Amino acid sequence: MSETTPGQGKQSLIEFPCDFPIKVMGKNVPEFSQVICDLLLSLNPSFDVSGVEMRPSSKGNYLSLTCNVPVNSQEELDAIYRALSGHELVSVVL
Repeated sequence: MSETTPGQGKQSLIEFPCDFPIKVMGKNVPEFSQVICDLLLSLNPSFDVSGVEMRPSSKGNYLSLTCNVPVNSQEELDAIYRALSGHELVSVVL
């Protein structure tokens, strides 16, 4: 079942509920992965941190986390993207 975004009449290409993969990139600092996982847990307590994939950049300056986040709606997914994008340690969210 796909959802319609209220007021826009657009139908989402994503079927909810689902586990949505979100890639979060930022400076490779010791606290990066813990801070991102804590943020995701605060937004969605059913997020499973054990499935997070971590990859450093080729020079090791940046760290990429791929997080499969369970989401129930487009609004919930948008809120997660806004929270991640607004965090000071995050450079890019895909």
